[in-house]
This record gives sequence, structure tokens and C-alpha cells, in this order.
Amino acid sequence: MRLRLPHAPYVANKIAIDLANSKFVKLTKGIEPVAKIAQEILEEDLKKEHALEEHVREIIEENEEDIEFMLADQKQLFWMIKKRLAPEYDVILNYEDRFNHISHKILDVLKEEGLIKFNVPENRVKNIIYDAIEGYIKAYDEIEDVVLEKISNYKRKLIPGSEEYELIFKKLYEDELKKRGMF
Repeated sequence: MRLRLPHAPYVANKIAIDLANSKFVKLTKGIEPVAKIAQEILEEDLKKEHALEEHVREIIEENEEDIEFMLADQKQLFWMIKKRLAPEYDVILNYEDRFNHISHKILDVLKEEGLIKFNVPENRVKNIIYDAIEGYIKAYDEIEDVVLEKISNYKRKLIPGSEEYELIFKKLYEDELKKRGMF
């Protein structure tokens, strides 16, 4: 699963909660400032990827006639252009490497801001952050399925995409995250 901007607050909360629950990390100012830093870093990274993808779409649109003439596969072309332009946008495309980089960045900022203290190797703390990101991603599909099942059992049918549907989905999603200790 690929992280999207709406996921950033949830992932950030999971990072903060997992750090707080760690036996060897002390949060000096509580969970909220840690979650805020993590969210800012996640959002910055996701916005860079979004900007890259927008640029790729523009390139494809500008060359649409040539692409159609050559019968090129647009998805494959999109990926090739994205891969070529990724370094210019400072975007790491391999998710494992990317989440590792983000984890290091979060850890560095948390240390600089004096928001955490620990007496173990930095890599252990970084791994908590990385595992929180991975844990959220693994749980996302399962949580979404549970929420969609609950919505389908409503007496009154909700229209996907409607404001009411989105509000109920968000509330149920957050409730499910709370049940799992992720929010």
C-alpha cells in the first residue's frame, strides 16, 4: 500500500504512541509534539511525491499525441518518467528505503528538538519509527475492510463520496484505530 496525505496524521500518531510505549524511549514533552513533528515530515515527503507525479502527468499530457501514435503504455511510461525525475524532487521510490529515510529524519528532528531521550543505539529507536510506519500500512487494508463492512450494515444506505459517507467513514476508521492502539 502506498501512503497518501490523509494517512499522515494516523501514521504520525502511531509513531508517537509506539515511541511512548517503548521501554527505552522517554518522551520529554508528551505524545502530541512527537506526533506533530512526525506528521510534518511525512506530509513534506508525500507532498514532494505529489509534485513529482503532477510534473510527470504534465509531461505525458504535453506529449499525448506522440504517445498515442507510438502506442506506448501510459502506465509504464508514467513510471519510467517518475523514476527518471525522482532524484530532482528528492523522492525515494523504493518504499523500504524511503520509510527508512523518513524514520531517520523523524528521529533526527525529535533529538534536535529535545522531544525524546534514550540510552540505546539510535538504530533501535529508528526501528520503532520504521516499524510503526510498516505496522500502519499492514493494518490499513484490514481496518478499511472492517469499516466498509460496518457501513454496509447501516440501515440507511450511504452514498460513497458524499459528505455524510466521508464523515462516517472517518469516524469509524478512527474508532477502529483507537481499538488497535494506533490513535
